[in-house]
Amino acid sequence: MRPYAQSPEHVFRDVKSSPQGLTGAEAQRRLQTYGPNRVEEAPRPGFFRILLKQFASPLVWILLVAVALSALLKEWVDVGVIGGIVLANAIIGTSTELRAEEAIAHLKKFLAPHAKVIRDGREQEISAEQLVPGDILLLATGDKVTADARLFEVVNMHTQEAVLTGESVPVRKDPKLLPEDTPLAERKNMSFTGTIITAGHAKAIVFATGMNTEIGHIAKLIQKAEPPPTPLQLQLQNLAKVLTIAVIVIAVAIFGLGIGVGRSWFEMFKIAIALAVAVIPEGLPAVVTIALAIGVRRMTRKNALVRHLPSVETLGACTVICSDKTGTLTHNEMTVRALWFQGQNINVTGSGYDPEGSFTDKPKDIDLLLRIGALNNDAKIHQENDRWIALGDPTEAALIVSAQKAGMDPGELNERYPRIGEIEFTSESKCMTTAHRTPKGTTITLKGAPEVVLDKCTRALWHGRVVRLTPALRKQALAAAESFAEKALRVLGFAYKSVTAEQQQAKWEHDLIFIGLQAMIDPPRPEVGDAIKQCETAGIKVIMVTGDHLTTAKAIAKELGITGNAMTGKELDHLNHTRLEGVVEEIGVFARVEPRHKIAIVDALKAKGHVVAMTGDGVNDAPALRKADIGISMGITGTDVAKEASEMVLADDNFASIVGAVEEGRVIFDNIKKFVEYLLSSNLGELLVVVVGMILGAFLGLPLPVLALQLLWINLITDGLPALSLGIEPPEPKIMSRKPLKVEEKILSKKRGLRMFLIGAVMLIGTIGVFFSAEPQTTENIPHAQTLAFTTLVLFQMFNALNLRSEKLSLFKIGLFSNPKLWGAIAISVVMQIVVVHTPFMNLLFDTIPLTLVDWLICTAIAASVLVIGELLKLFASR
Repeated sequence: MRPYAQSPEHVFRDVKSSPQGLTGAEAQRRLQTYGPNRVEEAPRPGFFRILLKQFASPLVWILLVAVALSALLKEWVDVGVIGGIVLANAIIGTSTELRAEEAIAHLKKFLAPHAKVIRDGREQEISAEQLVPGDILLLATGDKVTADARLFEVVNMHTQEAVLTGESVPVRKDPKLLPEDTPLAERKNMSFTGTIITAGHAKAIVFATGMNTEIGHIAKLIQKAEPPPTPLQLQLQNLAKVLTIAVIVIAVAIFGLGIGVGRSWFEMFKIAIALAVAVIPEGLPAVVTIALAIGVRRMTRKNALVRHLPSVETLGACTVICSDKTGTLTHNEMTVRALWFQGQNINVTGSGYDPEGSFTDKPKDIDLLLRIGALNNDAKIHQENDRWIALGDPTEAALIVSAQKAGMDPGELNERYPRIGEIEFTSESKCMTTAHRTPKGTTITLKGAPEVVLDKCTRALWHGRVVRLTPALRKQALAAAESFAEKALRVLGFAYKSVTAEQQQAKWEHDLIFIGLQAMIDPPRPEVGDAIKQCETAGIKVIMVTGDHLTTAKAIAKELGITGNAMTGKELDHLNHTRLEGVVEEIGVFARVEPRHKIAIVDALKAKGHVVAMTGDGVNDAPALRKADIGISMGITGTDVAKEASEMVLADDNFASIVGAVEEGRVIFDNIKKFVEYLLSSNLGELLVVVVGMILGAFLGLPLPVLALQLLWINLITDGLPALSLGIEPPEPKIMSRKPLKVEEKILSKKRGLRMFLIGAVMLIGTIGVFFSAEPQTTENIPHAQTLAFTTLVLFQMFNALNLRSEKLSLFKIGLFSNPKLWGAIAISVVMQIVVVHTPFMNLLFDTIPLTLVDWLICTAIAASVLVIGELLKLFASR
C-alpha cells in the first residue's frame, strides 16, 4: 500500500523508523543504500556527438555532394555558399540540442539546499542531499520540502503544490488516512519535494528521496519522452531521399545519353555535373531556416517565443490543443463574480486582482458585507509593473479586490478597524473569526463555509433591520449557495456581531448576525472564448487538461465553449491504451489528472493521427510537453523545467496567443511549399531544356541551347533571393478558415508534381522555341541563339516566382504588389542577368553577346507565358 493509504504507524514500520528519527550511523548506512537525495541526470551526448548528428540528414548529404561536384568544376563561389549553408545549419542544430538538454538540470532548482530533521533524538539541520527514508522531517512556514514524506503531526499547515499539480490554491494538510486511489492533487497527508509551506508547521516521516520522489518520477518521464520530429523535418527528409535518387539517375542518364548521341565525354561530364548541381536546391535549407526565423520574429510580436525553429511549422499542422486551465484559459487569479445579499443576486464585473469593476446593483448596507470580507483576511494586494499581484491565499485576495471595487481602501480599513484577536481557520472548523476595535466598541467578523456560518447565526441583516434567522431564511441562503456551487463558484458566508471587550473568545462564534454570501472563481480570460471559436473554424479541437476538480473544469469549459465529454484521472486509470484511443476524440475535459495521464492522452491522440500541442507551466507538465508534437509553456508563471522542455513559450500566458502562432505556422508551411515548388519546377525546366536540346541537337547537328556555366549562373541568381522572398509571403485570405495541414500531405504531392511538370514543359517549349527562332544552324548565330535561350530561361523563373505566390488564388486577387520584397529580388536578379549579357568581361566568361531591346522584349513576352498558364490552371482548378 502507498504511504498516504497507511497510518503513520504502518509507515514507521515499513521504513524501520520512529518519531524519534534515525541515528547518525543508521542514516549514513541508508545513504549508501539509497544514494544521495538528488535528481540524477541522464548521460548527455557530448558536444562533438551532437555536432556530428547534424550531418546525418540526407539533405545535408546531397549538399555535400554538391560541394564536391562544384569543386570538380572549380566553381569556388558555389563551394563557399553551399559549404557555408551546411556549416550554419550544423551550428544552429547543435546549439538547439544543447539547450534542450537543460530540462533535467533545472529540476535541481526545486531541491532546497538544507533540511531540518530529528536525528540522534535531537533537531538538526543537514544538507538536503543527506536525507534518507526514515528521517523525521520538520516543516515550517516558508520551507521548501526536500523529500516526499508522510505527515503525522500537522498544525494548520498549507502548501503551495502548483509545481506538481498545476493548481495555485494552497492545499490544507491533514494527517488522516486516505483511500488507495486518491489522486496526487488530493493527497493531503503528504508533503512532496519542491513544494512550499505557505502556513503552519508539521512533522513528517520521509519515505522517498531522489529519483523515487514524485519529482524524480517526472525526471524519468522527461528522459523517456523524446520529442518527435516535426512534420516539416519528416517532409524534408523524404524530399532529400527523392532528390538523392533523382540526382544520381539524372547525372548518369545525361552523361550516357550525351555519349550515345556522339558528344565528347568531357563536355558531357561538365553538363551532367552542372545539371546535378542545378537540380539540387542547395538554397532550400537556408531558405527554410530564414523563413522559420522570420516566422519566429513575427510570432514574438504575438507573445509566442519559439525556442526551436522547426516547431514554428508544426503549429500549422496542429489538429488538437491540449490546454491547461489555470493561468492559460483562466487568469490564475480568483475573482468574486457574484454576491447574495438580502435575497438578491448581484453580479460583479472585472477579472483577476485588478480592482477595476462594478456591481449590477448596490443595495443599502452591502458595504458591510464587502468590508467584513476585507477585514477577515490575511492576504495583501499590490501593483507591480502595471500588474496586480496577490500575496497570500487567492480566495482572500479576491475578497479584498471586491471591496476595492466598492471604493474601499484595505490599508485604511485595517487602520480604522485594527485586528485585536482571531480564531484561525482549520479543516475541522471550516471558518475564520477575527475581532476588530471600532469607534463603538469591538466587532466580531466571521467567514467560512455557508452552512457552518449559518449554524453559528441566530439573526440576519435584512433590508436595514436585524431580524430573526428563520428556517425559511436559512433555506433561502443555502439554496443560493448551492446555486452558485453548481456553477463551480467557491462560496463563502459572512457574519458579524458587536461584543464588549470583556467577552470571552469562546463566545465569539455564537449568536452572530448573518449578512450574505460572496461567490468566486478563477474566471476565463475574456479573449479565450473567441480564440476557441477560431480554433473550431480552423478545424482544431481544444481539450482542457487540468489538475482541478471536475465540477470547476466543466463549468469553465462550458463558459468557454469547449465541447465534449468529461473524464477524471481516476477514470483514465481504468482504461488501457486501446480503450483510451477509442474515446479520446470524444473528450473535451480531462480533470484531476497527473503527469502520467497527460502522456497517455498525448499518446492516444497521436495514435489517432493528430498533431498535438500541449500547454503547461509546472514541473508536472514537463514530460507531456516533451512528448507532444509541440510543447507550449507559460512565460510568466512557468517553471524553468517547463520552459526548457517546451518548444514555445507564451510571454503573456494567454491561450489566445497560441491561435496567433498557429496562423503563423500555417503561413510558414504554405510558404515553404511555395518556394520548394518554385525551386524544383524551375530546376525541372532547366533539365528538360538540356535533355530535349541534346536530343534535337544530335539530329540537327546543333550545340546545346544553354551551356554548363550558364546553368550554374541561373542556379545562383534564381535559387537565392526570389526563393527567399517567397518564404516571407504574407498570409493568404481566410487562412484560419482552412482545415489543418495533413501530416501525411507531401511537399511533392502528385498534384504538385503534375503542376511542376507543366511549368517545366512551358519553360522547355519557350526556351527551345526562342533558340531555334535565332537560326542557330549558322555558326555566327549560335552565341546569339544561346544568349536568347539563356536569358529567356532566367526570365521564365522570375515569372514563375510571381506565379507561385499562391497555390490556388490568382496573383491579382492576393495583390500584385503585396510582397514588395519579391519584386526587389526579381529586380536584382534581372539586373545581374543584364550585367552578364551586356558586359564584355562577362560575355567572355559566359559565352554571351549583347541583346537588342527587341530581343529583350521577345524573351520577356515568351517568359510571361508561364504566368498566363499558371493563372489558367488556377482558374480551371477553382471551377
